[in-house]
Amino acid sequence: MLTKRIIPCLDIRDRRVTKGVRFQNNVALGDPVEMAARYCAEGCDELVFYDITASAEGRPIDIAMVAEVARAVRIPFAVGGGIATLGDMSRVLLAGAEKISVNTLAVRNPDIISQGARAFGSQCIVLGMDPLAVEDRRAFPSGYAVTVKGFRERTDLDAVAWARRAEDLGAGEIVVNSVDADGTRAGYELRLTGLVAAAVGIPVVASGGAGRPEHLAEAFTAAHADAAIIAGMIHTGEYSIPRIKAALSAAGIPVRMTW
Repeated sequence: MLTKRIIPCLDIRDRRVTKGVRFQNNVALGDPVEMAARYCAEGCDELVFYDITASAEGRPIDIAMVAEVARAVRIPFAVGGGIATLGDMSRVLLAGAEKISVNTLAVRNPDIISQGARAFGSQCIVLGMDPLAVEDRRAFPSGYAVTVKGFRERTDLDAVAWARRAEDLGAGEIVVNSVDADGTRAGYELRLTGLVAAAVGIPVVASGGAGRPEHLAEAFTAAHADAAIIAGMIHTGEYSIPRIKAALSAAGIPVRMTW
């Protein structure tokens, strides 16, 4: 049986890890390279780094930081934000990242998914999506509209339809980050995650809302997620990676134990 992956997320602003609720009232928490090394040592399976203002500000990803992280960890990590071209993707991978996450860029230019998959392999291309619950089921049959630019703009894309299209274009994984749950630590948006997981045949990662190990267990069992992203619950020190994995293992969920 495949083990479930636990993926700490480090949102980056001005070279500092930051965390807020729905990208509001963010607080700086620490150095991304130091935090990445600590989470790696604790036994996380992967890492993901998002430059949360790069796309909105129209600036490139910090390649030097990507290279520093690659030297500090021994696990795969993904990078998103400030990636605009195949050349940017190549530079990120050459700097040591394993995967590239595209979100706003993919909505604006869906062909970048297929171009990236052809150039580097589908396993390298992750679609990040930030869906928002909406009432208009005629325009959005799933009940969720895709947003871009760090939740700042709503698109006319239905979340499930967009997930299917991204898979068809060559994405190898989809991260589903609920706008409504982000940073709340009240649990993942299970209905949303489950809808996407049922609609595609590639791994789906639950994101947004984790506050307790039970929330991860629900994402894996009720929503059939392949992996779960966590942030605030470990950034604050309330939980550690070993404690979360021990709780999941005790609940019968297969995880990679490294201690």
